[in-house]
Amino acid sequence: MDTTALLTRLVELIDAHDWDALPVLLHDDFTCRYVHTGEVFDREQWVRLNADYPGFGRMHLDDVVADGDRGVLRAEVTGTGSDGEDVAFAVAGFATVREDRLVELVEVWADVDQQPPAGTRPV
Repeated sequence: MDTTALLTRLVELIDAHDWDALPVLLHDDFTCRYVHTGEVFDREQWVRLNADYPGFGRMHLDDVVADGDRGVLRAEVTGTGSDGEDVAFAVAGFATVREDRLVELVEVWADVDQQPPAGTRPV
């Protein structure tokens, strides 16, 4: 499976909450690092984190770019917050593939509904 197909399939499985199929896409040496918290997860930890994440609803792939064994995805994740309100996040994932499976993923998360600082305007 090429990198584009692998990243697309990753999002499809997460969106479907297919936690049993997800490890098949991940190399035995898989790690995922969250830039915003500094946390690093191995294969089993990352699958469990996704499966157990409170309020997770959907993941929609917005874009994927790949070149050889490297790829980047951009997606929107929606769900329900602890207060029962809808929440949305943007995520960028920077991936490395080895032996047709993801071996490294670096994720950058951001809240979608943030307001720009006072005195700034969109370009």
